[in-house]
Amino acid sequence: MPDDGDPIPVPDPWRRGRGVAANPANRFQDLSSTWDPDFDPAQDPDPRTVFLDDDTRSILSKNDSEDVPFAVGVNPYRGCEHGCSYCYARTYHEHLGMSAGLDFETRIMVKRRAPQLLREALSAPAWRPQAIGMSGATDCYQPVERRLQLTRGCLSVLADLGNPVHLITKNALVARDADLLARLAADGCVSVMLSLTTLRPELSRAMEPRASDPAARLETVRRLAAAGIPVGVMLAPLIPGLTDEEIPALLAAAAAAGAQYASYQVLRLPLGVADLFATWVRHHYSGRAEVVLERVASLHGGTSCDSAPGRRNPGDGPWAQQIGQLFRLSARRNGLDRPAPTLRTDAFRPPAGKQQTIW
Repeated sequence: MPDDGDPIPVPDPWRRGRGVAANPANRFQDLSSTWDPDFDPAQDPDPRTVFLDDDTRSILSKNDSEDVPFAVGVNPYRGCEHGCSYCYARTYHEHLGMSAGLDFETRIMVKRRAPQLLREALSAPAWRPQAIGMSGATDCYQPVERRLQLTRGCLSVLADLGNPVHLITKNALVARDADLLARLAADGCVSVMLSLTTLRPELSRAMEPRASDPAARLETVRRLAAAGIPVGVMLAPLIPGLTDEEIPALLAAAAAAGAQYASYQVLRLPLGVADLFATWVRHHYSGRAEVVLERVASLHGGTSCDSAPGRRNPGDGPWAQQIGQLFRLSARRNGLDRPAPTLRTDAFRPPAGKQQTIW
């Protein structure tokens, strides 16, 4: 994987609780942010998190990718304090005039009106009931959700109206909302996936510093399954040379916890993330870093990210084939070789006095 430009300087020691080392310049310099000019996380050995109000007037984002199982998404937050070193959504912060580096995990945009906006959108006569995806970009259960409860508010709207939702998260906090998820499950309107990357807590702490540890995620699978909520696991991202060897163990642990289905995605590193991850892996796993980076490139035709539909998630080439074969074999052995449930749309209940358009 080629490294463009000057190397990213690495602080010593690595900033506590953060997934990347630095705050590289925004690729779109003419959009540079002027918010809080005195706040520079790159100069702070223990950078604080700042929450900024996002006054968006709409909450539904459209998706037309054949690789994503929903056409409409809801993201109550932009940026993510989980700080995953590999997160492809880091690039979205550059479109806000900020950095894909420390800004992404220390400057979180908060859509405080998300539940209200969602109810308004789903109450519109033109709304066509369909599955909504949550955590299609940044995790809807990141740490601040414990206090703000915006995701819970959105789930309450979805449960009231009987609109289906696909949830994916790497935070055990989702179990807090088992009551709402159970209501949705009774209508056949929910599927939940816990993102699993590794069973090694030391790797998880370094790679996903503020996400729930692997044991907590598996316990969450167990709790949701016991509540009758359809729950599976997403092995994402699988990192060749670092985590792909864990596929059999990950799926065995997930099945033992009560997971009902599984899927996977390989690591892809869009511009703005590739150098950040390269710096991370060279700092934390110097002995195997170059192997990891070479194998990532081999998955994407010699680049860090092939975004072509049908290839970006499973990758391409011999290494991708090997990962896919190991996943399919392990999923079959553990009874996880089934798709996520098809969600109902006929359970939708328009608000009183609202007449839906007939499609």
